[in-house]
Amino acid sequence: MAITDLPMLAMLRTRMQWNQARQTVIAENVANADTPGFKPRDLAELRFDKETGRAASTSPSLALTAAGHMAPIGQPSAAGADPRKVKDFEIRPSGNGVNLEDEMMKAGDIQTDYQLAASLYQHSLTTLKIAIGKS
Repeated sequence: MAITDLPMLAMLRTRMQWNQARQTVIAENVANADTPGFKPRDLAELRFDKETGRAASTSPSLALTAAGHMAPIGQPSAAGADPRKVKDFEIRPSGNGVNLEDEMMKAGDIQTDYQLAASLYQHSLTTLKIAIGKS
């Protein structure tokens, strides 16, 4: 077993990958801020199974198994992405529901969360190297 296969390091890697995917979704929201009828999306919160340490599935029980299949009713088209519940007064007359202030706040939160996970990952590797005598 490699050092990087430890559950804690795997969880940190998964968290960083989730943050990257969420940043992509938020960037798409910002890029489409003026697109008529665009509904902002966000990723479902990442959760870990307490017993295995692996990312817990938050998707519905029905899933697309081939590109030609139709998505179940209520399931978003992108994996893990959910249309946000937008209050009626936030939707512009063009039908666009993107609130740039909210999206920028999310982007800042994502950056902070990613930096924390990356720092913890780096420090964990350093601690392991010290423990095995390789500094």
